[in-house]
Amino acid sequence: MCLGVPGEVLDIDENAVGMTMGKVSFGGITKEICLAYVPEVRVGDFVLVHVGFALSVIDEQEAAVVFEALRELGGLEELTVQQPL
Repeated sequence: MCLGVPGEVLDIDENAVGMTMGKVSFGGITKEICLAYVPEVRVGDFVLVHVGFALSVIDEQEAAVVFEALRELGGLEELTVQQPL
């Protein structure tokens, strides 16, 4: 089973190699994500991300619904910041 997590694009960096990368926020946790598969993406858009790759652009309402469902299912542990012991 594949899990796609919605996130908001905060920044886009087009590099010389052609592999567009960007900073994406997942409920406050920011990660560097490959945006090469969504060339139409703009800062402020929401994307569905799987293993570090944005697979599609989604609207804000859809992102909110998916994020809430994941939160209810306990599927967001990977995104939480671990505190050192």
